[in-house]
Amino acid sequence: MQRYFVTIALLLIFSFSAKTQTGKFHGLWQGKLNVGVELRLVFHVTDSAGVLKASADSPDQNAFGMKCDSVFVTENTITIKMLGLRASYTGKQVADSILEGTFTQGANLPLTLKKVNKVEERKRPQTPKPPFSYISEDVIYENADKSLKYGATITIPAGSGPFPAAILITGSGAQSRDEEILGHKIFAVIADHLTKNGIVVLRVDDRGMGKSTGVFSEATTADFANDVSTGVDYLLTRNEVDKNKVGLIGHSEGGMIAPMVATKRKDINFVILLAGPGVKTLDLLVEQTGAIMASSGVSEKAVLSYKPLYRKLLVKTINESDTLKAFKNAYSLTEKWAAATDTALLAQLGMNDKTAREKASEQLVKSVSGKWFRYFLQFDPAPYIKKLSCKVLALNGGKDLQVIASQNIPGIEKALKKSKASVKDIKVLDGMNHVFQTCKKCTLPEYGELEETFSPVALKEMSDWLNKNVK
Repeated sequence: MQRYFVTIALLLIFSFSAKTQTGKFHGLWQGKLNVGVELRLVFHVTDSAGVLKASADSPDQNAFGMKCDSVFVTENTITIKMLGLRASYTGKQVADSILEGTFTQGANLPLTLKKVNKVEERKRPQTPKPPFSYISEDVIYENADKSLKYGATITIPAGSGPFPAAILITGSGAQSRDEEILGHKIFAVIADHLTKNGIVVLRVDDRGMGKSTGVFSEATTADFANDVSTGVDYLLTRNEVDKNKVGLIGHSEGGMIAPMVATKRKDINFVILLAGPGVKTLDLLVEQTGAIMASSGVSEKAVLSYKPLYRKLLVKTINESDTLKAFKNAYSLTEKWAAATDTALLAQLGMNDKTAREKASEQLVKSVSGKWFRYFLQFDPAPYIKKLSCKVLALNGGKDLQVIASQNIPGIEKALKKSKASVKDIKVLDGMNHVFQTCKKCTLPEYGELEETFSPVALKEMSDWLNKNVK
């Protein structure tokens, strides 16, 4: 009898101890992952019949309720695994409401989590909220062979039409119709402003996003151009649209796509390029990489050392269809470069040991080898811009790190001079970044830190130009 009593007592002690250990991890834990930009990550940890469970949110990527497969606790440490995303987090409790640890998904990233009562909301004062002074209608339309459906929102000015109309074209990566980045609904803000100024605006979910069908990862920029052309066809079916005043507004990669569409159709009246490329994308990416590195504190000497290697790696990789050979080529080039590079510079670049260089080579090959990236890297916008015969406005932020104004604006200007465009207006907007925010630090992480979604100055540049040249 005593033996059973001791056993029961031990079980009770163990049970109390386990609950004490796990109980301190219950609640909302929020932190910021730095992946070039800062992304909020939130873990919801709960107790279900004595077993810890969790789910995760990435609010800035509009991803909520992501499955966490297991939660394991030992003393002051918690480990959360997300098998479907091949990701995990391990954090040690260093204070009652602080976990310091590492988030792993391909790479190891430091992540400090803070226990909060509710998820921090980013302030986005420009995001339009109903009731609107215009008509806002969610629609679905199909392409010609009905193989794809597109979810979209069309906004129509108050009053009697028909009105000029524009389709908004998103930048790189799978985007919603609002081109939402870090809580900023860029296209919703643009559509709101232009519709209040008498323009019908169509904004569309990328294929595979939102209400649109199709597989985004299997498409190239050329496929996206076909999607945009389908959007133009839809606009032309609307009675509210002036069929002689339909245009394209493309941001970033959308600024590549707009001329592609405009040169294949005879019914495009105007094109607005927002941070659109003016040089070959290979050249653009090399300068972009250097600018981003410099903005994060890498010395000019280290940047100048790395850029020629980066160019060689891109060229070598896109010309090799076998990914294993591409990796071996990339690693070989990197090792030769490292052998001839000062160790202090290698340390700055985080490439001062073979393991780091091997991993960097592997990641580069993986990112470049996809169907979209191969097409993108070999693209030259100049031939399309030269063929434009519509009205053109090109805007670029003076502090843009991704499509650098000093490199791309001259390229656009040179190509437009050879075009038959009836209006050729180009302007660099001082103090603005790639998404046309009025920036302070003008770094990529600042996109999420700023409350401004899209500069009112940039919005006015567009509406003034449309009022003058289109309406």
